[in-house]
Amino acid sequence: MSKAIGMIEFKTTATGVTAADAMVKTSEVEIVEAQTVCPGKYIAIITGDLSAVKAAVDAAVTTYEEKCIDSFVLGNPHESIFPAIYGTTQVEDVSALGILETYDAASIIEAADQAAKTAIVDLIELRIAKGMCGKSYMMITGEVSAVEASIERAKELVSAKGMYLDSSVIAHPDRRMIDSIL
Repeated sequence: MSKAIGMIEFKTTATGVTAADAMVKTSEVEIVEAQTVCPGKYIAIITGDLSAVKAAVDAAVTTYEEKCIDSFVLGNPHESIFPAIYGTTQVEDVSALGILETYDAASIIEAADQAAKTAIVDLIELRIAKGMCGKSYMMITGEVSAVEASIERAKELVSAKGMYLDSSVIAHPDRRMIDSIL
């Protein structure tokens, strides 16, 4: 059975820690990541059964709505999301490279999930607001047309939320560039 994933991004660390504690007390969920990110925001990413994740996120958003920047629940996240979050993705070959950058943390995970479900691509990395002044980015690889379609669909999703910053597709990145990324 696949696990759902949920995330809330908060304006402050104090509220974020308090809300993350409430989330795990509300439902049977596991914390994937809960930490302060740039610039002093706090993210809480949880996983578990869909109903538990939804209940935990809904409770925290309702209670701490004024300090919540963004949130989401994905009922059936693409299998490559968790390795990309944990930084354990194994990519053998990079044909094309797609990069998408957002203004926030939460929307990049939604964008990555959408990109991975749009075409046959591999997630290389999800950088969630660490060392980027609150911005986030994802990198994907695959055939050029697949990467272009995936980036375009992810761009549409985050643009609708007002969180799109920039994106690029490199058809055949230089090996030295790939070595620096992988």
